[in-house]
Amino acid sequence: MKDFLTALGLVLVIEGILLAAVPMRVRQALEIMRVTPLQQLRIIGLVSAVLGLGVIWWMRG
Repeated sequence: MKDFLTALGLVLVIEGILLAAVPMRVRQALEIMRVTPLQQLRIIGLVSAVLGLGVIWWMRG
């Protein structure tokens, strides 16, 4: 549970820094996501999740 909360905190820090540093780029990225087909977003999400799990597995060895 401690690792999960640490990871959640890190996500919030990274998102906060991005929103503070480049708010217009974030808005543009969200607009691109809005017009991207749902199937493509699902594939991108699944690939990202698998890559994330791979990184965790690799780092935790």
